[in-house]
Amino acid sequence: MSLRSHFETLVRTVPPEQVADRGSEVDPASVGLDRKTIDAIWRATVGAYRTGLYPALALCIRRRGKVVLDRSLGHVAGNAPHDAPDARKVIATPNTLFNMFSASKMVTAMLVHLCDQRGLLHLDDPIARYVPAFGEHGKHRITIRHVLTHRAGIPHIPPQFADVGLLERPDEILSLLSQQKARWRAGQRLAYHALTGGFVLGAVIEKVTGKSLRDVMRDEILGPLRFDAFNFGVPASRLHEVALNAFTGPPVLPPLSQVLRRMLSVHFVEAVRVSNDPRFLTSVVPAGNIVTTANEASRFMQLLLDGGELDGVRVFETRTIQRAIAEQTFFELDLTMGAPIRYSMGFILGARFASPYGFNTSRAFGHLGFTNVFVYADPARDIAVGFMTSGKPALSPALVRTLWVMQTIAKRIPRDGRGPLRH
Repeated sequence: MSLRSHFETLVRTVPPEQVADRGSEVDPASVGLDRKTIDAIWRATVGAYRTGLYPALALCIRRRGKVVLDRSLGHVAGNAPHDAPDARKVIATPNTLFNMFSASKMVTAMLVHLCDQRGLLHLDDPIARYVPAFGEHGKHRITIRHVLTHRAGIPHIPPQFADVGLLERPDEILSLLSQQKARWRAGQRLAYHALTGGFVLGAVIEKVTGKSLRDVMRDEILGPLRFDAFNFGVPASRLHEVALNAFTGPPVLPPLSQVLRRMLSVHFVEAVRVSNDPRFLTSVVPAGNIVTTANEASRFMQLLLDGGELDGVRVFETRTIQRAIAEQTFFELDLTMGAPIRYSMGFILGARFASPYGFNTSRAFGHLGFTNVFVYADPARDIAVGFMTSGKPALSPALVRTLWVMQTIAKRIPRDGRGPLRH
């Protein structure tokens, strides 16, 4: 790591055993695994920590509905690259809160699907039916489905979004998006919508339910399933529980810096700084700020993996989930990401080879978050995974160690799933 430290911003790592913690885990044999499998996955996770890219990380894996791994590494605060050596250090635990960032998109998407399930809307309705002002400047043909599949033609974030204080004025956000012209005709091009689509979908949900987005989450997910913090942002009283994010890795240079600025509306390093701003963490960002633990992220995916019912409480019909994860694009070039990606209506899908969830994960569905958050389920292996990190590198050769965590999970856990989404 000494050579990399000359050109990368890195965390001062310590022996993992000094900063590791674990929650309750079942005997892996009870869910068809052996201890060697769990040990191999944890070694890969420790390897990701040793890269110096992450002040803190946490991993939770459910297999057949049981927690086989629930552990954390590193520091919530005090050990970011630019912290003083004598800064007060707080060790992460499995109860540490992390931001899911863009992995929040799939949760917002499932709330949309829930509204459709209850007949409150239809996926092919124009957004303007629920938010009339949004139909301005030729956007009247953009449907809910277009937004869910990143085909609405509004991927670019208005420059005013660079002001984090705008999050405290949600009506102004919607007004800015309504005044914006679509870059392409609805449905014509595939281009990842980093933030814009979430605010639009959030407005639709609030319109048809008559509730705030947080209240919908509370009434439909948190309350019935007894989640703790799985919601958009956190109360100010819980800010201290959230892991502080830190920029790590090499400097972000053109052309990557230009692409990322177009996606985020601000420079990459500024985006990391904003992610720690209390205004961001206490606001509602439908596409980017569900704050939770790795365990609860995994538990939400278990709800979907089990066909919409968890611990005797049914939230979604199984066919609602099947529709939500049905493929909508087959490795079509995403003009924002510059790469071919498989999307459903709200999820990034796995694949045999080019998959964020490891090789041979064609049945997997989930989402990634800024920049190395992985939240997904794999029906073929009967697993639900939450991998949370607080280090934010744009690019680094050491990222292969992060991807190796998902690859180890895919390689070591057998494809013997038998749940309702297996086929």
